[in-house]
Amino acid sequence: MYNSLARQKIDFHLYIFAFDDKSFEILQKLNLANATIIPLREIEDERLLAVKAGRTKGEYCWTATTSTILYCLQKFNLERITYVDADIYFFNSPQPVLDQLGNKSVLLIEHHYAPQYDQSALSGKYCVQFMTFKNNEEGLRVLNWWKDQVIEWCFNRREDGKCGDQKYLDDWPERFSGAVAESKYWGGGVAPWNTLRFEFFREDGVIKIKEDEEVFNLVFYHFHNSQPYFWRRKINVFKGSFVLNKSLIIREIYTIYQQELNYCLHMIRALDNDFDKGVFPLKQILSGKIRNIIYLLKGKK
Repeated sequence: MYNSLARQKIDFHLYIFAFDDKSFEILQKLNLANATIIPLREIEDERLLAVKAGRTKGEYCWTATTSTILYCLQKFNLERITYVDADIYFFNSPQPVLDQLGNKSVLLIEHHYAPQYDQSALSGKYCVQFMTFKNNEEGLRVLNWWKDQVIEWCFNRREDGKCGDQKYLDDWPERFSGAVAESKYWGGGVAPWNTLRFEFFREDGVIKIKEDEEVFNLVFYHFHNSQPYFWRRKINVFKGSFVLNKSLIIREIYTIYQQELNYCLHMIRALDNDFDKGVFPLKQILSGKIRNIIYLLKGKK
């Protein structure tokens, strides 16, 4: 994600939160020019630590998201900040998406589900993937409200209209009237759950998407549920449970991502020759997928 953003030739700085010691050590050694590496302990206040034991690692990451954003705004006295998921890859400048904030204080991006994958009722209208907050009264009011909610409840299940940290966003345009903008630049937030609603094509060397008569540059793709695995000594990406029926997506989006992952692995192994975290043998990936398929089939009986 860092490398893809650096290629867009924009002024940026990433504040990267390392949730374990190995990640912090390697990220520090990479000496990324436009990044500050922050260890988890920096944001773990009494409220976070009080709920840590009762949540899985994934749930704790979700719970801590608001704390990372608040930490950066306050520690570095930023005018605004954009939270970005680590499994995002930028194909063009994010500026057209950032411009959607206008004079509002918070920017949200919808899932834009394809009809056959619509999980709005379960997972929410908006996706916690790319969110902007201004360091002003309105922005902090929204952010602190969200932090209070996830400290109280943030689990990987559906319960009483909640789901993780994400369903809380559904009513923000009404709850915080006048403070929240919804991005209408659909090139930001393309993901496996919405590719079927778009036409993909290349024009003047740029990947574009089209729905009806509207055309947008592909700003970033969210590689949700993509699992890296080793095959013939290289990283490949298992593309998850969504149907991707357009050859351009495989050829020019996932293939580029695979190449980038291999490049990053090469950089990291120059520092730690045995590093293989998050990358699995193909048979392990497939066995997990087979179990999931069996589970789904049983659930339909």
